[in-house]
Amino acid sequence: MKGENDPLASFWMPFTANRAYKAQPRQLVSASGMYYQSADGRQILDGTSGLWCSNAGHCRAEIVEAITKTAATLDYAPTFQLGHPLPFELAQRLAALMPDGLDRIFFTNSGSESVDTALKIALNVQRARGQGTRTRLIGRERAYHGTGFGGISVGGLVNNRRAFGGGLPGTDHLRHTHDPDRNAFSRGFPQHGAELADDLQRLVDLHGAETIAAVIVEPMAGSTGVLIPPVGYLHRLRDICDRHGIILIFDEVITAFGRVGGATAASEWGVTPDIITMAKGLTNAAVPMGAVAVKRELHDVVIESVPGGIELFHGYTYSGHPLAAAAGLAALDVYEREGLFERARELGAYWEDAAHSLKVGRHVVDIRAIGIVAGIELEPRPGAPAARATELFHAAFDNGLLIRATGDIIALSPPLIVEKAQIDEMFGKLAELVERID
Repeated sequence: MKGENDPLASFWMPFTANRAYKAQPRQLVSASGMYYQSADGRQILDGTSGLWCSNAGHCRAEIVEAITKTAATLDYAPTFQLGHPLPFELAQRLAALMPDGLDRIFFTNSGSESVDTALKIALNVQRARGQGTRTRLIGRERAYHGTGFGGISVGGLVNNRRAFGGGLPGTDHLRHTHDPDRNAFSRGFPQHGAELADDLQRLVDLHGAETIAAVIVEPMAGSTGVLIPPVGYLHRLRDICDRHGIILIFDEVITAFGRVGGATAASEWGVTPDIITMAKGLTNAAVPMGAVAVKRELHDVVIESVPGGIELFHGYTYSGHPLAAAAGLAALDVYEREGLFERARELGAYWEDAAHSLKVGRHVVDIRAIGIVAGIELEPRPGAPAARATELFHAAFDNGLLIRATGDIIALSPPLIVEKAQIDEMFGKLAELVERID
């Protein structure tokens, strides 16, 4: 590490190889539309919407204006036993975008907080129903559900929890759906693997339905490398949950707000869960904010189980923060006015064709694309897993393109304002750079 006089020393960076970064920092200093600007003055085409989150592009004037105006009017107001108008308005707008029935909205500050909130609500619902033995939470292998203790416990990425103890007791995991032997280079939803949903039935048989409160899955697993659900898989999960009284939670922190072509993957793909978690694109990432959409009947069973006083002993100082709510309302206005969800749907085929053009690239062993998201999987370098993708990440940045590396997978998820020429540029640069990587 550099000495303490170094201006980079104090910031302990998240999910970063700190020594490697601080030895050769790459910094972004401004952003507009589809582009960042690097500290050395270069334009960087944003192929990742920042971190899956700036769905309408960067520094949108309408959102900046809404934040500025609100900061000068109401910088903060508590929402414990008090309120202010903005989160009520935003909740109503969000409810109208959710699948039918998911019209009760709880605000958080991040995807991690949304997940932990959803898990707590599910446990509270089961208790309010008189099902207090239902305390087990089921996640899935290779899942990412944020970094709270609830999220890492139901999550399936071992590096996210191995240094932090055993996590919550009473969790278990479904098998993941990644099956490259049968589904490599699939277009759209993979044809094979719906039967993997039956793993939930196996866990019911193992633990007893009366012990299981909820199962949480990402409709499309993003952070692990863009794993798209097989045809029929999500419907099968929904059926098993219905049979056994299990609450189904969709973690849509990545997929909500247009990423796969609709306001939510649930509505776009025709499977309605009981709870949806959101964040990222909710405010176009301009102010941190998350939300949890809950079916009205689940909300009501908690509210009605308490004769008076506080019904849900849970919340955050910044739940429904004025600046975040203002940013959320402005972001929804941009999405609606510019038809960005529909744009993602319309661009999907062009995007998919462009992604699959890399099939002939060196070391490319699989490509997955849906909506405006893609995963390009590279064969691991012998004895050096993730090295190829990391080198490609650095090479792409140095050549004016921001991508995301996760293991040996390159993930792409540009802002939904992306033009076809920019899609061509992204995959053209990647095609060149893949050939240079040993």
